Amino acid sequence: MSKTVTLRLNEKVYCLFRTLAKTDNRTLSNFIETSALRYIDEHHTIDDFEMTEILNNRELNNSLKRALKDAKAGKGRFVE
Repeated sequence: MSKTVTLRLNEKVYCLFRTLAKTDNRTLSNFIETSALRYIDEHHTIDDFEMTEILNNRELNNSLKRALKDAKAGKGRFVE
């Protein structure tokens, strides 16, 4: 189910978004939603190449396994 969100934009940003939405033949809300989802996809996910590098890095994986074991054993402390 769709949710309604109120967003406050200054005039300059609003005009820029509105212009870009019209150029893309989208509504303003669809443009903002699509742009936010693209940002998340590009900046907060790992692509196949990065994941392969992580999985093949033996030293990193051993370090993570040791850290998980220590955390489960209650060793160390969390720093905020």
